[in-house]
Amino acid sequence: MFDVAGLRVMRAIAEQGSFTAAANSLGYTQPAISQMVRRLEQRTGTALVERSGRTVRLTEAGSLLADRATDILDRIEKAQAEVSAIAGLQAGRVRLMAFPSSSATLVPRALAGLRASHPAVTVQFSEAEPPESLAALRSGDVDLAVAFSYEGNDPGRGVDDLSGLDVFDVLTDPVMLVLPKDHELAAQDAVELADLEAEQWIAGCPRCRGHLLTLAHKAGFDPEVAFETEDYVAVLGLVAAGLGVALVPHLILTTVSHPDVVVRPVVPPSRRVVQVITTPDLRRVPAVAAALEALSSSAAELRANACDHQACEETEEGQAS
Repeated sequence: MFDVAGLRVMRAIAEQGSFTAAANSLGYTQPAISQMVRRLEQRTGTALVERSGRTVRLTEAGSLLADRATDILDRIEKAQAEVSAIAGLQAGRVRLMAFPSSSATLVPRALAGLRASHPAVTVQFSEAEPPESLAALRSGDVDLAVAFSYEGNDPGRGVDDLSGLDVFDVLTDPVMLVLPKDHELAAQDAVELADLEAEQWIAGCPRCRGHLLTLAHKAGFDPEVAFETEDYVAVLGLVAAGLGVALVPHLILTTVSHPDVVVRPVVPPSRRVVQVITTPDLRRVPAVAAALEALSSSAAELRANACDHQACEETEEGQAS
């Protein structure tokens, strides 16, 4: 029944007292004001103004509409200002969900960069492994998911349905073998996975365990998983105590270490791909786009600064492939 232009006309008539003055205040012609009032009267089915020479008086319905128009237009203008602030990154919110091991590496750098460049943007952060984070993205509970997938996964084992999503591969992360420092293979520059058939293994998240099983099967054995923990500090502690060996992404080893373990490349090499995932529509939201850029920049810094020479070479090869 009503449109914004008509409501503005009714408010202006109430404030100015005539069609001519209302037209001047709004930048319209006087005939345009008369036409808009007639259209409103047709839609409402009642007279809104009483014309008396050059002046007009609002009827009861017209006064009511003018009063309500003031409140409605104030709310619209406030909404326009708030949307403009979000579009201009003077406000806004990003809901980010990331896998736990990225919380100590990729994510902190990104959030610090986002705060420095856009301090008015707020971030709601939570942790979850994929595929839970992707389910949260599809259900509308988060705007961005930081996830990962392993190269060479068997079809159906930890493979995510990414159809309809925007997926950005931001980091290729070598998977390293962690051994007790006194292990008989610790002196080797790299260790064949097949040489570890008799070892007990320490496995992490479900996706990580699935990857270990895949690699071991390809190497011709079924690994004996003696311990399971998603805490990488605990993983290194168990390895240091001689309770097993483990595969650990290199990204973790930039922040977690133990004096009684050694880290070696595994043969054949293994990598995981770190991904930032959103929807095509959310990608167009300025705050989400800014967070995506910050995560990409954080990943670039990690590639350049937070790995040793050998791991960097492997990472660069993975990015180029």
